[in-house]
Amino acid sequence: MIFNHKTVLLPETINALNINPDGVYVDATAGGGGCSNEIIKRLSCKGRLIAIDQDPDAIAFCKERFKDFKNFTIVKSNFSDIVNVVNSLGIQAVDGVVMDIGVSSYQLDKAERGFSYKYDAPLDMRMSKSGKSAYDLVNNLNLEEIEEIIHKFGEDKFYKKIARAIVSEREKEPIKTTIQLADIISSAVPAAVRREGHPARKTFQAFRIYVNRELDNLSLGLDGAFSILKSKGRLAVITFHSLEDGIVKRRMKKWSSGCECPPDFPVCVCGKKPSVKIIGKPIVPSKEEIENNLRSRSSKLRVCEKI
Repeated sequence: MIFNHKTVLLPETINALNINPDGVYVDATAGGGGCSNEIIKRLSCKGRLIAIDQDPDAIAFCKERFKDFKNFTIVKSNFSDIVNVVNSLGIQAVDGVVMDIGVSSYQLDKAERGFSYKYDAPLDMRMSKSGKSAYDLVNNLNLEEIEEIIHKFGEDKFYKKIARAIVSEREKEPIKTTIQLADIISSAVPAAVRREGHPARKTFQAFRIYVNRELDNLSLGLDGAFSILKSKGRLAVITFHSLEDGIVKRRMKKWSSGCECPPDFPVCVCGKKPSVKIIGKPIVPSKEEIENNLRSRSSKLRVCEKI
């Protein structure tokens, strides 16, 4: 099995981790092992790399790819459970964590996984291959719930029209495939929108995020990663859309903030001190990287170091 996924902002991410050869690192979203490969090449025999992924295909691929590295461990889990994963291996603190958020190229391009509106496949979208699928949501949630999902996680201004079209069509027959859903979405929006790009993109994103609880898991994963970082340990997070980036930005800002007393207080009484420092400005891909990998165009890397 080939798990094709081109890791974005890879040199920038590895550089930002400031890797200690004898340190312990976590690749919290292993995927095809792009970041893991670059980290483990920089570790000595005393260093250790722990990789986490919820996708069984990624687990199988990385086990084979890194089978010759005795200081590599991969665990099938969601990165929201990073603390328990690391602690279960007898480790309390790590030198760095990298999180490459979102869906992988492999998942998008593997038609039968049901993530993409470009291929005709069963409507699935489950990263872990378990739990409720997009099919279950599309065919069973009520109108208001579908509207909320598309509005909140897809940020599509035509969410009401799209939701009504979905509910109307499923009354005729179940919506079983990605192309069925994509065609319903296309028919629900104005022609001008269809000329701007595929109108299903935002709705597919919305259902994918909801199916996999991506934003909730991101929030839990960030807090977990922060809690297990050593002093001077670094957290590097790559996001692909504004909802993800907003969560990361706000969390790092909160960690890096000091006094929270009202501005009219003459002296600080809360005693709060910054717990991280932000490393540089957010990094975005170069023009060359975008030309070579169009999917990198919306990516953004944020890095912080624990004080």
